[in-house]
Parts: sequence; C-alpha cells; structure tokens
Amino acid sequence: MKTIKFMAAALSVFAAVSCGSKAESITVGDTTYTAPSKALADSVSYYLGVNYGQMLKQYDFGTLDYNLMVQGMKDFIKADLNSEDINSQFKLNPEEMNETINNYLRAHSEYVAAVRKAEQTEFFEANAKKEGVQVRESGLQYKILDPGSEKVAGPIDTVSVRYKGTLLDGTVFDETPADGDPIDLTLDRVIAGWREGLRLVGEGGSIVLYIPSDLGYGDRATGMIPAGSALIFEVTVEAVKPKAE
Repeated sequence: MKTIKFMAAALSVFAAVSCGSKAESITVGDTTYTAPSKALADSVSYYLGVNYGQMLKQYDFGTLDYNLMVQGMKDFIKADLNSEDINSQFKLNPEEMNETINNYLRAHSEYVAAVRKAEQTEFFEANAKKEGVQVRESGLQYKILDPGSEKVAGPIDTVSVRYKGTLLDGTVFDETPADGDPIDLTLDRVIAGWREGLRLVGEGGSIVLYIPSDLGYGDRATGMIPAGSALIFEVTVEAVKPKAE
C-alpha cells in the first residue's frame, strides 16, 4: 500500500510539471489530436521505473546492472519481431531468458541464505550468554519479561497478541499497530518458533523469542524477510482462548 501511494505521489509531481507544456498536434478532418507532452511521457517513464523497481525488490534480485537492463529494453523496442533470425538482434538469446533468470534467482537465494545462517550462528552463540536468555533443545532462545498467569496456551489454542518482529539488524518487518486491537493467532497455524515459544508464557505475560531460521521461514524469502533469516519477536499475550471458543 505504501508503494502504491508513492507511485501516485510521483505521478502527481510529474503531472504538475506537464501543465503548460506545448505538445505536437495534428488535425484529421474536423478533429485535432494532441500527442502526449514530453513531461507527461517523463511521468510515465518514471512510473514504469518505479513499477519495475517494486518487482525487483519484491523478488529480491540482488545487485543488477541497470544500464544493461535499459539496453535490453532498447534492443527489444528497436528489434524487427518479424525477422526470421530475431534472436541475433539481441545480446543474449531470448529463448534462454527464463532458465537464466531462474538459475540466477536460485543461486542468489542460496547465497543469501548461507550468509544469513552464518550471521545467525554467531548471533545465537553470543545471545545465549546474555542474562535472562534461556535456550531450548530445538535451538529456540527466549527471555521472559513477564511470566503472566498460570493460564498457558495449548498446542491448538488461540492467542490474542501484540508483537513486533525484527531481523537481526533491527529491521522491523511486522508489528501490530500501537493504537489497534491485538491479533488472534491459532498456534497450530504459525511458525514453529511461535508454536513452541508462546507456550512458555501465560496470559498477560510478555516474552522475547529469538527464532533460528529453521524454526521460522527456512531458506525461502517471505515478504520483507530474506531467505535464511533468524527472527526476533517481542510478544505480549493479551488472552488465551481455547479452540472451542
């Protein structure tokens, strides 16, 4: 949603610039047709750039050569698509495009996951030595801020929670709104780190969960969470609701 608002804001800026600019026109019969002004074309150019940028960021393409990307667009636009030897007009064979992109994304994802795992190994070794941090056999680490009541969630119960989720570098990837209602989550439908961790604190309690990637989203990227990421959640359990409710 934020990205869409940004696109709209960007377009409004360029649209404002386009006002008053003179565009070419042609009259056919009794009707005059006006070509889009350069400023309006610039607006669309920027819009398409933001749109492609959104896709590249969403799928985490890593570091790319944007000059080559522009060159590829230019080559396709000027290409004769009716040519019998169309592939010879491009720097690379278009028929190999999907395979090349998939191979790149696979290699990039595996590399990012390996880097994240190396980072989390170092983090968990140091974190386990901190005061108040406890370590489970699964590798989950946690720190109880407030134990809460004796009413603890079962494996299929629903918990009403407020939380903030961050990556190891402090990036916030998800949180409940400070002025909003808590969120209901059923423990058999959440990541393994939550299923285990939220049974360690009672209703009204608070806990910090340090979740290794294999108890989180593993080696797949999810939203703002890169592949192989360890996660930190600070969670307050507002209520525990048996499944029957």
